[in-house]
Amino acid sequence: MIETDTLMAELINVRTRQGSSLYPISIDGGSLRSIGEVAAGIVPGGKVAIISNRKVNGLYGLIVTNALKKSGLKPVTHLIGDGERFKSLRTLESTLKFLGENKISRTDLIVAVGGGVVGDLAGFAAAVYLRGIKFIQVPTTLLSMIDSSVGGKTGVNTSFGKNLVGAFYQPSAVVIDPDVLATLPKRELTAGFCEAVKQGALSGTKLLDLTQKALDEKLAFGQFDRFLAEQIRFKASIVAADERESAEKTDAKSRKILNFGHTFGHAIEKATQYRRFKHGEAVGHGIIFAAELSKKLELLKQDEVDLLNGVVHRAGKLPTLHGIDSAAVIEAFGFDKKVIGNSLQWILLSGIGKPVIKSGADLPATTLKSTLRTILSR
Repeated sequence: MIETDTLMAELINVRTRQGSSLYPISIDGGSLRSIGEVAAGIVPGGKVAIISNRKVNGLYGLIVTNALKKSGLKPVTHLIGDGERFKSLRTLESTLKFLGENKISRTDLIVAVGGGVVGDLAGFAAAVYLRGIKFIQVPTTLLSMIDSSVGGKTGVNTSFGKNLVGAFYQPSAVVIDPDVLATLPKRELTAGFCEAVKQGALSGTKLLDLTQKALDEKLAFGQFDRFLAEQIRFKASIVAADERESAEKTDAKSRKILNFGHTFGHAIEKATQYRRFKHGEAVGHGIIFAAELSKKLELLKQDEVDLLNGVVHRAGKLPTLHGIDSAAVIEAFGFDKKVIGNSLQWILLSGIGKPVIKSGADLPATTLKSTLRTILSR
C-alpha cells in the first residue's frame, strides 16, 4: 500500500508500506541541475549509470553528467533507441550487459533520464540487476511526469503484448523539472495531455477542468507546477489503494481504472507494430473508444461523450486510424494484461469521475464490434 503526504505544492512524498520505502516526487524548475545532490544523498561517492536515449541525452546529458560529477559521483551513460519498439527484451539485455561491464554494484545507482520508454526499461533493469539496485526517475516528457514515473510499474513490451513482462519496483526519488517541457515536440505534448485527460475523466470535474484550462489558456511552462502536482496527486492516490493492481479488486479504487483508454490504445499500438502512435496518442483514441462503448452500454450520457471527445481533440491532432484491421485489434485485446480468467476487464465510465470495471463476459460481442467499426471508420 502507498500513502501520499503532500508537504507543499512542489513536493509529494510517497510511502510504500509493503516495501518499507519512502521517496519524494519533487516538482521544481531547474531541478535538473541539482540532480547530483539528490543522487549523492542516496549513494554518496558511488557510480551512477545514466540511461537515456540519443535525443534526450543531446539536450540534457551534459547537464546531468556535470551535476553528478560536481557531487562527487562517477557517471557512465548508456543510450537506448527512441520509441516503444525499443522497450524490448533485446534492449533490456543490452542494458544489463552495460551495467555488468561497468561493474555497477548494489551500492550504486541508475538514473533514468527520458520519457516513459526510458523510465519503464531502466526501472525494470534496476529491479532485476543484482536482484535490485536503487534508481531515480527523471521524466522529461509530460506523459512520463504525470503517469509512468509515478507508482513503480516497470517493464518491456513483447511480441505477445505490451507491458506483459515487468515488475513493481519503486524508485528512490522522482525529480521533475518542468522547464524541460519547453523543448518537447508538439506530438509529445499532445500525448501527455491525452494522458492528463484520461486522469481528469477518472478523477472528476475539478481535475478535468484544470486540464481544460491548461489546454485552452496555453499556460506558460513556468505555471505548470500546480497542474503537474494535481495530476500526480491523483495518480498517487489510486496507487495508494492498490499498489500491485490486485486481480480481485474491482471497485473505483482499483489501480485497474488507470487503464481507462488503454485497452483500445494498447491494441492499436500492437496492430501497428508500435510505429504509428505515441503512447499518449493511442490513449487519446482509447478514451474516445471507451466513451463510445460506455454510451452504447447506456452508462454514459451523450453530452459527456461529447465533452471527452472535445477535450481529447483540443489536446492536439491524433494520427489517423485509417487502415487498421479490426480483426488485428480484436486479437490484440486477447493479449491485454487485464485479461483475468479468460475475460478482459474493461474500464468504462458511468459519468465524469465515475469509473466502472466491466467483465468482457458481460459485454455483448455485437456492441463491442459495432463500437469498433464506428471508431475505426471515423
